[in-house]
Amino acid sequence: MPQNPFLIVGGVLGAAAALLHLAVIAGGPSWYRFFGAGEGMARMAERGSPYPTLVTIGIAGVLAVWSAYAFAGAGLIPRLPLMRTALVLISAIYLLRGLVLIPAFIINPGGVLPFVVWSSLIVLVYGIAYAVGTWIAWPGLSAT
Repeated sequence: MPQNPFLIVGGVLGAAAALLHLAVIAGGPSWYRFFGAGEGMARMAERGSPYPTLVTIGIAGVLAVWSAYAFAGAGLIPRLPLMRTALVLISAIYLLRGLVLIPAFIINPGGVLPFVVWSSLIVLVYGIAYAVGTWIAWPGLSAT
């Protein structure tokens, strides 16, 4: 039985986000707009530029690797290199991205876009799952 539900949840969330990024590519320009990639990315996709696809595949790839680290930290797949370092960095990146909401509200109290609010809150959940899961798994993550 898995011992670390937080890292399992983090891994599932990361894998879902990676798949969603791939779905955005398939969905085309309207999906880029809907999911907050910006009008510039949507227009490039409309013109057939490879740039939005390559960037989105890159993001999906990073999220997939991060998901693998969560699953490895939870003991569901074999150990990956630099487990402690990677999980701490992944946790920090997710948490910092989620907490960007605080300065956004300070700088522009009435003009924070709904996408920024929702995406920040979602990513903050990812960061909490990774951070708590990493803390729980910490003793077992040392190199052996």
